[in-house]
Amino acid sequence: MKTALISVFDKTGVLDFARGLAGLGYCLVSTGGTARTLAAAGLPVLGVSQLTGFPEVLDGRVKTLHPAIFAGILGRRDTPGHLEELARHGLIGIDLVAVNLYPFTQVVSRPELTWEEAVEHIDVGGVALLRAAAKNHESVIVVHDPACYPEILEQLRRGPVGREERRELARRVFAHTAAYDGGIAAYLGREGGRAPLLPATLVQVHEKVQDLRYGENPHQAAAFYRDARQRTGLAALEQLAGIPLSYNNLADVDAALGALGEFTEPAAVVVKHANPCGAAVGPDVATAFARARDADPVSIFGGIVAVNRPVDEELAALLVPIFLEVAIAPRFLPVARDMLARKTKLRLLEGPLAPGAPGLDCKSIAGGLLVQERDATEDDPAAWRAVTARAPSGQEAAAMLMAWKVVKHVKSNAIVVATAEATLGVGAGQMNRVNSTRLALEQAGPRAAGAALASDAMFPFADSVELAARAGISAVVQPGGSVRDAEVIAACDAAGMAMVFTGRRHFRH
Repeated sequence: MKTALISVFDKTGVLDFARGLAGLGYCLVSTGGTARTLAAAGLPVLGVSQLTGFPEVLDGRVKTLHPAIFAGILGRRDTPGHLEELARHGLIGIDLVAVNLYPFTQVVSRPELTWEEAVEHIDVGGVALLRAAAKNHESVIVVHDPACYPEILEQLRRGPVGREERRELARRVFAHTAAYDGGIAAYLGREGGRAPLLPATLVQVHEKVQDLRYGENPHQAAAFYRDARQRTGLAALEQLAGIPLSYNNLADVDAALGALGEFTEPAAVVVKHANPCGAAVGPDVATAFARARDADPVSIFGGIVAVNRPVDEELAALLVPIFLEVAIAPRFLPVARDMLARKTKLRLLEGPLAPGAPGLDCKSIAGGLLVQERDATEDDPAAWRAVTARAPSGQEAAAMLMAWKVVKHVKSNAIVVATAEATLGVGAGQMNRVNSTRLALEQAGPRAAGAALASDAMFPFADSVELAARAGISAVVQPGGSVRDAEVIAACDAAGMAMVFTGRRHFRH
């Protein structure tokens, strides 16, 4: 007779699985609540204590951690010495282990949970059982996911589970336990306040949300993973309509949420190729969108639109005529949703529009990762310093703030021209700053007169501000810190422009 050890926190499907195993001739061994569940359903089940001769102790903390259990799991069936030793000690082999763990990461996401309660949800015995069974997978079938129960039963009914199938089950288990331990390590560091921001060993746990059709290009495989410790961000959004999201869509959505997070008033952001090409605020979200659209009516084609207020019929009517890839909002009112859903390729995303939480920003490079603190610190305009003979007016200060909020989300070298209400021109990703300035001013055109210009980093020469002066820019905001700051300031003074230094750079490579 073969033996199956079943000890599960999530009892989804466990009765059907246990019945199937019993029908195949397995002796069922179980613990605590699982044993009671099986017995209540009329299934013959042995308690673990009947095998070990030792009771469950310490409020159930110790149940399966016993040589009678682990010898039964770890004994190799192809090694005569192991079989003889098991027999000599009166132990039986365990042929299948079905275990799932306390859901630690889900439990600790509850804000009311105390430190002590969280620690009690760290599974010890279950992880040990899974690892032991996975190590000896050639002799033991190991399953941690209730979704696999029907597949396992079907294979067993056909005959022995093959070597490759056993190896795949073991691989899944080791990936699962690694992620489980990673979630615990991350929580202990975060809640204990002792873990450095950039630890010697970086532990991250991500769960696959979905496979994507392809990556940036059709020949690249891709998938979307979410941070297992969080329930915010892109994975918290619900897709209401449209075709499946692509890799590039998701990258653009992330960029849009980051830029939109700069605003508390009604705002709209249009993103193309991960750069804001239009951003605006207004008395209502429809007005904000119209201003963002008009900032660059060409680049919005095929773009991503994000707004921070519900989409109503008025805004939907503005969106319908434009070819868009994705529209994102905290809510789509029913009439607006119906209007937009007729555009069958337009993806509608609804939900909490939280940008990435403060933490780590990781970038894959050959052989490793570049890791940095996320650029999520809020800038304080009160700390900015006017460096020109003329200080900015109130209207110029508001325009500079608008430009500064957006420029930090534009790829470097980054230049943004804006009024207090909307961007007018964006220069992104150029190899020198003067070319970015030229692009932003060309996009703004005559609207640049009286507007503000923001630069994500210092001006190394006066050439960019001289271009800005000729276009009619009246105020400039930049970090400062160039060895030629005096020349740049003098060029602004000569043109009658106001300029402030923020003291903070916002490169985005």
